[in-house]
Amino acid sequence: MEENIHKTETQNSGENSRANLQKDAKGFLESINTYLKELLDFREDTDHEATLEAIKADIPFKGATAWILIFAVFVASIGLNANSTAVVIGAMLISPLMGPILGIGMSFALNDIDTFKKSLVNLGTMIVLSLFASFLFFYFFPLSEDNSELLGRVSPDIRDVLIAFFGGLALMVARTKKGTIASVIFGVAIATALMPPLCTAGYGLAKGNWQYFFGALYLFTINTIFIALATFIVLKLLRFPMHKYANAAKRKRYATIATVIGVAVMIPAIFTFIRVFNENQVNTQINGFINNEIRSNKYLQLIDWDKDLDRKEISLNFFNEITEATENDLNNELNDLKEYPNLVGFNLRIKGSDTKSFALITTAYKEKREELQESKNIIAGLQKQIADLQNTITTLNQRIEQDALNKNQKVVAFSRIAKDAKIRYVDIQEIGFASVLSSKDFIKIDTIPMATIRWNLKLPDSIIAPKERELRTWLQKEMGLDTLFIRREK
Repeated sequence: MEENIHKTETQNSGENSRANLQKDAKGFLESINTYLKELLDFREDTDHEATLEAIKADIPFKGATAWILIFAVFVASIGLNANSTAVVIGAMLISPLMGPILGIGMSFALNDIDTFKKSLVNLGTMIVLSLFASFLFFYFFPLSEDNSELLGRVSPDIRDVLIAFFGGLALMVARTKKGTIASVIFGVAIATALMPPLCTAGYGLAKGNWQYFFGALYLFTINTIFIALATFIVLKLLRFPMHKYANAAKRKRYATIATVIGVAVMIPAIFTFIRVFNENQVNTQINGFINNEIRSNKYLQLIDWDKDLDRKEISLNFFNEITEATENDLNNELNDLKEYPNLVGFNLRIKGSDTKSFALITTAYKEKREELQESKNIIAGLQKQIADLQNTITTLNQRIEQDALNKNQKVVAFSRIAKDAKIRYVDIQEIGFASVLSSKDFIKIDTIPMATIRWNLKLPDSIIAPKERELRTWLQKEMGLDTLFIRREK
């Protein structure tokens, strides 16, 4: 009897412990659930009226807003021209492009067709004005070469799509909060980068590069669509009240129009997201193949590589010789469905597989270096011989002039005069002197001294003429001549 009572008490105690444990666990889970709700629920901080007023206030585009946009375009264009990330970021901060985009997302969420029309017109005006301003800038201040800041805006990838979407979500959550978080708005303006693609599109117009133009405009469109989508989602989640119309038929008609337009916009956006996502997956696996199968192989000396996604080709340029067996191994590794499932159908195109071995190239390099050094030695010897000959000629000229003076002959030290003339008149390219036989009546013959001068062809005649008069006077004095004729050569 006592044993049964003890057993019953033990069972009751165990059941009570399990019940208490379950109760504690349930209370703990409820506490976590409450904490997470308080942490992540932002509906209580939402100010519906202030949010709508703030978005509508940023939609109009006129007066000061127009000038701010123009100045932002010029700042961004200068940043792209100078390849300066800091300047481009500054342009993003002052750009007013975000207002109409949020207005479009809000109008779809609230079925407000009037706001949609205003937002669409203002956004279109902003785009046209931005393209025109950037076109003018790059037309008069073209880039010397395409830099990294510009090339980064000509085609979207999956990161641009995700940045636009999550940036738009952050912006709308900040917009709906009581007391807007300015730092979030500035951060989203930088992250989504609406202004640089428009400036890049203007650059494409100025250069006639349609690939840049349509690529950059496509990137801007993607950013715009996904920011508007994020706005739509946040306002729907927060259950903002729908726009009221006078009659139900009008409300239904506008709701249908908004739905059709929304679907028409989102279908291409979804396909774009899928295409960009797939391209990103392909690029990631191509980079993985290059790093894992080629760069990590110490026997393969890769110089460079390229890819053609449309033709599904990967071009590899090796420094060393690539055998047929190695090429087959690389193709087999590329077609490994487990490692690289997104590279199905891709082919390798080996460049330089018929190049000589490293040892042969090294030998040829050493031989050419020796030949080059030998040629340098020969040239140095010839230059020394030329210098010796020039010294010999100078010495002989001096001896001739000295001998003539010793014999009391009237002779001119022409080598000295030529050097002095070049020092005095640096624009002289050539000077000559001779005694010329001349006849005016074709009976009597005279001997006249004549100097032949060749001047720098870039000098105008108005500068050469006074210089020639000075030169004639100076030469007459140096040569001891009563008369001297100057003949100018071209």
